[in-house]
Amino acid sequence: MSILYNQQALKELNTWQKKMRSKPGIFSRLSKKAQNKLNSLIPDKVHSAITATIKQMVRGVLFGATYTTSNAKPYSSLEAVEAAVQEKIKFYRNTAAAEGGVTGAGGLLLALADFPILLSIKLKLLFDIANAYGFSTKDYRERLFILHIFQLAFSSQEHRKNIYEQITQWDEKSKAIPEDIHQFDWLHFQQEYRDYIDLAKIAQLIPGIGAVVGVVVNYRLINQLGKTAINAYRMRLQERHLL
Repeated sequence: MSILYNQQALKELNTWQKKMRSKPGIFSRLSKKAQNKLNSLIPDKVHSAITATIKQMVRGVLFGATYTTSNAKPYSSLEAVEAAVQEKIKFYRNTAAAEGGVTGAGGLLLALADFPILLSIKLKLLFDIANAYGFSTKDYRERLFILHIFQLAFSSQEHRKNIYEQITQWDEKSKAIPEDIHQFDWLHFQQEYRDYIDLAKIAQLIPGIGAVVGVVVNYRLINQLGKTAINAYRMRLQERHLL
């Protein structure tokens, strides 16, 4: 059964990789224009709050230990690992949907509160997934990989292609990252991250929309993030000849 499971996983991985490498289509470009238009409707103070939240989140992931309390589990079989990962995704997906429903009904102020809460839920999910696949998030290079997965899940197709190229052969590329975490250009990373992250979620902050889309958008965002993480770590396993 595991052999058949691995074969199916490889097919799914190949399909995902082709999607990541594809050029932006007309629909993608039109969606980006629409998202930019939605951004222009959001008050500056909301944008400032979002930027501050993302900045602190990135700093926390790079320099802190907020999400690194779990130990990486020994890698067994892909089927066993991904059964556990699917349960994690289901739990966080339901949690995020419930949270989105509550905050989405509360207007702009609660919608603003939803943004950092959802970021925390997503990050906790990614750390749990990394640990399930056997990657230790105590290594800050693995925490950087997690932030790349974040961008990969919630970027325009053009930016997604660039991020995808950055995470291929990560074991080799990460050797060039400074061992001293303070040498990492986190500010530039935060700026790039801010420009592309969570455009769908930002759209919810427009008054009158949040109450309608809170549950659905949170559910879909967690689902999207989980699928992206699964294939990103499958790629890591494949590069290590474990898949």
